[in-house]
Amino acid sequence: MVVQELIALTGNPRSNEKLSIVLPAKNEADGLAQLLPNLRAAFPAAEIVVVDDGSTDETATICARFEVTRLRHPYSMGNGAAIKSGARHARGDVLLFMDADGQHDPDDITQLLQKIEEGYEMAVGARAWNTHASLARRLANRIYNRLASYMTGSRIDDLTSGFRAVRARHFKRFLYLLPNGFSYPATSTMAFFRSGLPVAYVPIRAKQRAGKSHIRLLHDGLRFLMIIMKIGTLFSPMRLFLPLSVGLFLLASGYYGYTFIAHHRFTNMSALLYMSCMLTFLIGVLGELISSLHYKEADFERRRIERDRD
Repeated sequence: MVVQELIALTGNPRSNEKLSIVLPAKNEADGLAQLLPNLRAAFPAAEIVVVDDGSTDETATICARFEVTRLRHPYSMGNGAAIKSGARHARGDVLLFMDADGQHDPDDITQLLQKIEEGYEMAVGARAWNTHASLARRLANRIYNRLASYMTGSRIDDLTSGFRAVRARHFKRFLYLLPNGFSYPATSTMAFFRSGLPVAYVPIRAKQRAGKSHIRLLHDGLRFLMIIMKIGTLFSPMRLFLPLSVGLFLLASGYYGYTFIAHHRFTNMSALLYMSCMLTFLIGVLGELISSLHYKEADFERRRIERDRD
């Protein structure tokens, strides 16, 4: 109860920290009309930033009515681009991202902020299995979660959830990694895990969105998979390249065994497969070195935080 009262007064569990709520919006006037007054009532001290991603509806009018900051993209640049614009503009120590279409319940924000207060650097609202829009999206999201969990070595309950609270100082360092499309949640989550920054998941129930979704399941689903593979390669290359090299080694050995028994000789194809195995393994080793250099600054920051807590 004390924590909730403090949140209502300051916009954040810590009175010396400012909360910024960033809402990417493309033609979400109906959702904003319902969401903004609730956010204003629950978090009067918070900074609210609506990033208008080329909307053609009444988004500007709604933002002016509730006196929130509106950033305007001259044309639709993508959900990720809106997130980056909002994060750059936001002045809060803690950033809260949520959809403007009414799927996310403002009452769940408190749970995310409490996780940040407990020491987590990112808190994600993990949607219940039966609250996704369709069976196909439920299955796709489960596949994404399993693949990302393998690549990171950590359990990921909801890779694509756009409802999350983060420490601004960490999130802004990873802005250059974020794509302009709908896969910013996947990229930011995996970047936080790679940097050794603690991530918490809070179970939530998503509501029925207002209006039509802008996500195309097949097109954006393939892009999600590519993002996971790209970030996974940057995150932990050997988790990708080591199984590939082992597979090539087994294939080469099997083919060599066949040709030795059948023809009593070592063929050029066997040599090519063995060379491919070795090159794939070396690419993974090189990728690990590059990955370590890439996240060196983040590792220093993580150790500094740990020293400060001790």
